[in-house]
Amino acid sequence: MSDQEYGVGIVGFGFMGKTHTYAYRTIPFFYTEPPLRYTLKGVCVRRKESIEEAMRIGGFEFATPDYAELLAREDIHIIHVCTPNALHRDQVIQAIRAGKHVYCDKPLGASYEDCRAMLNALETYREGLVTQVALQNRFYPCTMRAKLLVEEGFLGRVLSFRACYLHASSINPNKPMGWKLDKSQCGGGVLYDLGSHVLDLVDWLIGPFAEVAVATLIAFPERPDPRTGEMVPVNVDDHVVMCLRTQEGALGTVEATKLATGANDEIRVEIHGEKGAIRFNLMDPNWLEVYDTRDPGEPMGGMRGFKKIETVSRYPDPGGKFNPPALNVGWLRAHVACLHNFLAAIAGKAQAAPTIPEAAEIQRVMDIAYRSAERKCWEKV
Repeated sequence: MSDQEYGVGIVGFGFMGKTHTYAYRTIPFFYTEPPLRYTLKGVCVRRKESIEEAMRIGGFEFATPDYAELLAREDIHIIHVCTPNALHRDQVIQAIRAGKHVYCDKPLGASYEDCRAMLNALETYREGLVTQVALQNRFYPCTMRAKLLVEEGFLGRVLSFRACYLHASSINPNKPMGWKLDKSQCGGGVLYDLGSHVLDLVDWLIGPFAEVAVATLIAFPERPDPRTGEMVPVNVDDHVVMCLRTQEGALGTVEATKLATGANDEIRVEIHGEKGAIRFNLMDPNWLEVYDTRDPGEPMGGMRGFKKIETVSRYPDPGGKFNPPALNVGWLRAHVACLHNFLAAIAGKAQAAPTIPEAAEIQRVMDIAYRSAERKCWEKV
């Protein structure tokens, strides 16, 4: 491990800012030797109570309401962008221009236009910079094992797929407006917020996509303003259903919804090929289910059927020993693994993934999906 110490600055200390901070604090437990030395230097938040909370539970050396102060510090080498989507563009570009490595929460921006501006900045200032976007669902052992099976040809030619992200956070019509329901702050609705995750997973596993047809739904066109109680219009989707065709010809569906009554935070993916099939549910991420057409089918069905493979905490080396491979795995652990990959990439020991260019491609697909919904037709990707 290099003797250089990397200073970390985080902008935003809401739910995701806390999640990224947690990942830094726990990496030394899960990995015997972190890929580089780091210190949580500074956090940028606006409200006084948020500053006090960040200092108390995050252990930062300083807090500031001024983002420029983070960027100006020579002892800060890494910037995390954990703010509403509409702020990502300027904050990411400013960090790139300041020569900082960038770890951005998803979606990358509030539009593909935002992403193109970030890509242009990277083309000019990218020398030596590492970027990654927090699409952490690639970093469960079950999804990593699924990727290996696809690459090994276990499925044969992929024929069809189904993927969904089920959430119930919009089923209450009296839920107050928030920034994720305001297009000026989020850029897009559930497609951006949850759909980005499942689109990234499917694209990573069997993409890229060739064409898409989409329908969206706003279930409750008005919601109460949290300050005044007056009803205000909702202008982003609660539910989206996409039909997609990959460049290899597989046809499938991707659904993202906040109207799945009874659901918590459920991502399901199934992929069917000529030789086999795989499926997983990230509400129970300790298993990968596989079906192999090469299993004997007689007598009485023989050995045919989906089989559950224990993936639990079986991360590839260096997975660490604090959470042994036999123990179960969860949502926060995937964030820790995602961040570890980013730090390892800075140290030259791994490939950052997904990078800003990769996440920009997912954003491009999402914006084409919105165009499809508006025009009510198939659109080429």
